[in-house]
Amino acid sequence: MHEEHGADKVNSLVEIPGCSAVEGVVRWDPVHSLWNGIMLAASLALAPLLASWSAIAVFLVLTGASLLLGHSVGFHRLLIHRSFACPLWLERVLVWIGTAVGMSGPFWMIRTHDLRDWAQRQSACHDYLAHRRPMLIDAWWQLHCRLELANPPAFDLGRAGRDRFYRFLESSWMAQQIPLAALLYASGGWSWVVWGVCVRVSACVTGHWFVGHLAHRRGPQSLLVESAGVQAHDVPWAAIPTMGEAWHNNHHAFPGSARIGLYPGQSDWGYRAILILAKLGLAWDIVTPETMAQRRGLKRVARNDGAAVSPPQAARG
Repeated sequence: MHEEHGADKVNSLVEIPGCSAVEGVVRWDPVHSLWNGIMLAASLALAPLLASWSAIAVFLVLTGASLLLGHSVGFHRLLIHRSFACPLWLERVLVWIGTAVGMSGPFWMIRTHDLRDWAQRQSACHDYLAHRRPMLIDAWWQLHCRLELANPPAFDLGRAGRDRFYRFLESSWMAQQIPLAALLYASGGWSWVVWGVCVRVSACVTGHWFVGHLAHRRGPQSLLVESAGVQAHDVPWAAIPTMGEAWHNNHHAFPGSARIGLYPGQSDWGYRAILILAKLGLAWDIVTPETMAQRRGLKRVARNDGAAVSPPQAARG
């Protein structure tokens, strides 16, 4: 069993006396707001004028590849959850691809994820962290604002926080689009730049929020975490676009697992990519529910989509 990957561990977050996930103020985040707004405005204004089959193909290929290798495998399952191990050079490549997705730098992604992860496991948390407000308000909050907790926890990013390359990516995450834009311009002109950078970034950022909002509001459930104030739902239609990340109910139950699509028929391209790396000798120590310490406090429920499933081995309820 992988005790270090205990189901209740929240990665980089360090609880300190008096820290709370409830009291806080939502404030405008000018950096991310302007970035997200400019990408969306450029997409809406220019993409229809510069549309071509080749530009759309570039958008689809780059979006799929970056979400798979960068966001799902590199950022989420590797850098944040450490659900598998790989050579440092490969880790850095995957994290760079994740940065090129265009949401933010690696440290911001770690802190944002871990704060929400921790908060949702508490008995109560701020509406911002629970995606509890109506869709339009939540969209404004998540895409253009940040939450400043009155008594926040601390963070220890460990080796990643000391990595000079990751520090460089954190300080230059927006600029990482420049070399990609230059390559796209040289290959296909401005249409490739607009579709390969602006539309891709806007689609990834907006889609990430949208699926995250739905995953905490409605959809099928197989397991509930009895002590958590916020429960998760699966978003089946988004399984392929998110590379398996949309099986969010599974992820709440087993957050340290490299495998998120746990049941038959649940597509999980992120996990398949990790298995391919393992066959090439580039990934090892892959964590799944079967190799994790058994988790207490999971309650099995009948799925409201009619699917019949059996809980993974590590579920105990």
